Amino acid sequence: MKTLEALKLEVLYAAHELIGQALELERALRRILRILGEKLDMKRASIVLWDEASERLKIKASYGLSPEEEAQGIYEIGEGVTGRVFVSGEPCVVSDVSREPLFLNRTGARSLAKEVISFIAVPIRIENEILGVLWVDRLFGYQVALEEDVKFLEVMAFLIAQFIKLKKKVEAREIRLREENLDLRDELEARFSEFMYGSRSPRMREVLSLVRQVAPTRATVLLLGESGTGKTLTARLIHELSPRRGKPFVKVNCAALPENLLEAELFGYEKGAFTGAVASKPGRFEIADGGTIFLDEIAELPLPLQGKLLRFIQDREFERLGSTRTRRVDVRIIAATNRDLEKLVREGTFREDLFYRLNVFPIYIPPLRERREDLPGLIKFILRRIEQNYGRRLVLSPEALRRLVEYPWPGNVRELENVLERLFIVCERNPVPEEMVSRLLDREEKSGEDPSAKGPFFPPEREPSPEEILETLRRNDFIIARAAREMGLSFRQLRYRIRKLGLEKYFSVRKGRPPAGKTKGLSPKDKGGG
Repeated sequence: MKTLEALKLEVLYAAHELIGQALELERALRRILRILGEKLDMKRASIVLWDEASERLKIKASYGLSPEEEAQGIYEIGEGVTGRVFVSGEPCVVSDVSREPLFLNRTGARSLAKEVISFIAVPIRIENEILGVLWVDRLFGYQVALEEDVKFLEVMAFLIAQFIKLKKKVEAREIRLREENLDLRDELEARFSEFMYGSRSPRMREVLSLVRQVAPTRATVLLLGESGTGKTLTARLIHELSPRRGKPFVKVNCAALPENLLEAELFGYEKGAFTGAVASKPGRFEIADGGTIFLDEIAELPLPLQGKLLRFIQDREFERLGSTRTRRVDVRIIAATNRDLEKLVREGTFREDLFYRLNVFPIYIPPLRERREDLPGLIKFILRRIEQNYGRRLVLSPEALRRLVEYPWPGNVRELENVLERLFIVCERNPVPEEMVSRLLDREEKSGEDPSAKGPFFPPEREPSPEEILETLRRNDFIIARAAREMGLSFRQLRYRIRKLGLEKYFSVRKGRPPAGKTKGLSPKDKGGG
């Protein structure tokens, strides 16, 4: 037969094992009481907690009571033994409930009992706050002093309090996160509102109308437009205006990683799936479960991965690398590109079936040069935001503002933000003269690179030749991101040069790749001479 101390340790260990279930508080509390009932000489028990809504004490979990009896367990503050313990914060022992006038038998569970029943109630407290009361019919049988029951019950009450404390902490954190998300959404909507609601452009008003229409639905959205027009911001707004706004928004740049790493990033992998996979890792689709995944630069997705993405869009099913287990997630897809997908379909570099799956609800975001009427307001909005970072104001002269409005802005909003921030850095007096703006814009036009991607003031010291670019691409298996790192350029900078020099034809899904040492036969146009 087990000793008293052994029984205590066994109960405590079993109860402690349930701490991981604290978020399902009622279930965890019921299991604790069941452990007491199964391992000790206890017939009935209840955990009574303060209910904020009704401002009364209510049974949260019980053992040995029917649902009807449990439902009767409602007490006013100070009412009966349970109410008195809650008020005083001190344990109470009733040796014989039939002889105690304060004992209410509110649940009616002991009405037909013939034996003498002892009742013990102890407070459940966190520091100085009383959360409720734990009461039981005695634990260890009549051969053990009631004081032993009280001492052990106080230990159990302390453990129960930790469960409740953990649950409250998690709930408070969730409330705080929801409030932060609401603040973030309000900030995002305010930012986008100024950016779009104040727009004078009919085309941007149409964009806003489409965003409002599609946001509440589950439809896949394809955002089209040049670099820097605000596709990421639009995707985020669609998510925040949707029923999924409290769930994750996960962005993936399809051009930033080589094919093998991109697949692992999207779909995840199991331990040992490849060299370096020392632990299992969920992919972006799993992380975005319940929310939205934003696939930027979708046109750069390699053909083999296009097929896997198509299957996922159709079935919302996938397998991690190195696993045969099929997983399902609920994810909304928003994709974006600055390329002509229909042209890529005709050229055979983008799957037609995938195009139609993505092109459910296309939204074209016009470049700045097609909505010049928005520029004065947009410039004012961006300046106000930058002012908060620099702690001072920047005032444009009428001539400087006119020069900014007349500029074509090939890099769109991103380029505009960069130029305005440079003005904050280099201009120390107000109002900003037209000459200062003209010098910055002239440098933009003469640099010969993507204005939104270059450094703050100067182009690179030496421009790589077409031959050098192709040789670097060949060494890196025509992976632009890897070649860009070798050349000391950003991804966008290298991609801009490839397009400007007409070198895209050498990709052709890597079939037309020039072999080593064969790049000298470039045409004058490819060499930059045309």
